[in-house]
Amino acid sequence: MGETILVVGIVASIFVGFNIGGSSTGITWGPAVGAGIVKKTTAAAVMTVFVFLGGWTVGRNVMETLSEGIITIDLTLSAGVAILFFIGLGILVANVFGVPVPTSMTTVGAIAGLGLATDTLNYETIAWILSWWIVTPIIGFWVGATIGRYVYPELNRRVRIKTSDGPLLSFDRTGPIPVPGLGPNTTRKELVTTAAVIVIGCYMAFSAGASNVPNAAAPLVGGENGDLSAEVAIVVATLAISLGGFTIARRTMESVGGELSDIPLLAALVVMLTASTITTALSWIGIPISLVMGSVMTIVGLGWGRATRPITAREAIAGDTEEAEIALGAITAEAPGEEPVPIGEDETEEALDAGDLFNPRAVVKYLSMWVIGPSMSTLLAYGFFLALPGVA
Repeated sequence: MGETILVVGIVASIFVGFNIGGSSTGITWGPAVGAGIVKKTTAAAVMTVFVFLGGWTVGRNVMETLSEGIITIDLTLSAGVAILFFIGLGILVANVFGVPVPTSMTTVGAIAGLGLATDTLNYETIAWILSWWIVTPIIGFWVGATIGRYVYPELNRRVRIKTSDGPLLSFDRTGPIPVPGLGPNTTRKELVTTAAVIVIGCYMAFSAGASNVPNAAAPLVGGENGDLSAEVAIVVATLAISLGGFTIARRTMESVGGELSDIPLLAALVVMLTASTITTALSWIGIPISLVMGSVMTIVGLGWGRATRPITAREAIAGDTEEAEIALGAITAEAPGEEPVPIGEDETEEALDAGDLFNPRAVVKYLSMWVIGPSMSTLLAYGFFLALPGVA
């Protein structure tokens, strides 16, 4: 019986990891693929390597929180399989609504439902996690706003990310060892910016592994005989995420970012770097967090900060904009290489359409899923384990 449950659990873990791979690979590599810097297959392969590294290192801290910290008893194999079912259900609902899956939040909700049903919930840990779920969007917004207001315009002037025709590198094969060099149309600046895009993508893949591998692996790691070891569970979750990256993520990589904001590659890289840093830092201290949470609020903050440059910081915070016209399409207000207008001066003759900055309805939908996802998984898990206490 135990072996059958374990097999079912592995299948459920693969299903969850497969869907995570489809979502996170698109978010991580969509901008680079869209810019023609890397191919989809290459992106999926690199994603696999760095997801594994993130899950194997920092992800262990999150896994410990999920498997031992939220409830005061060991997470049994049968309970872990049931939780994976609720995670998969949350993924399905999120996909129906067409938003990135708040997998970490859904996982915490399902385990919390088990704790409520069995009176084993660690309220101190849950309060700690929830406090970071509230603080993280605020951090993402204000970091993005600061960069957008004071840093991004200068970056946009100095950094131009483009790809030239032909290969990035060429190899001199006259000697015994091929010597790499610049491609026929490649400039040093293009080589540096391309390398930066790839490095940031790898960093975000590492962050995705640290936050997402535990969601597919932790429910199978517990104290009951027959459970998987943490190492084996990490490998299974990584392979499942990789499978999703090589298959269903191909379409996601083509369309990522199209609904929330039509932003250039430089802005996308700023968002990726900021969101990855927030997610990795929280994963390091064991907080299950959604990479999407930091990404969405950084995009909104970046646009808001960039849009409020025509007024002073005090006016922006106080909302005193009666005498100033704010350009709401502000992320793309200047062409790459154009000198930024000083803060406090009007930048455009006409305010740009707010839809160029972000889609407010999409933001509301994302925020709603951050509440609905974990709440639904908590209630469903609570009802399930209350009706079938023997499973726990």
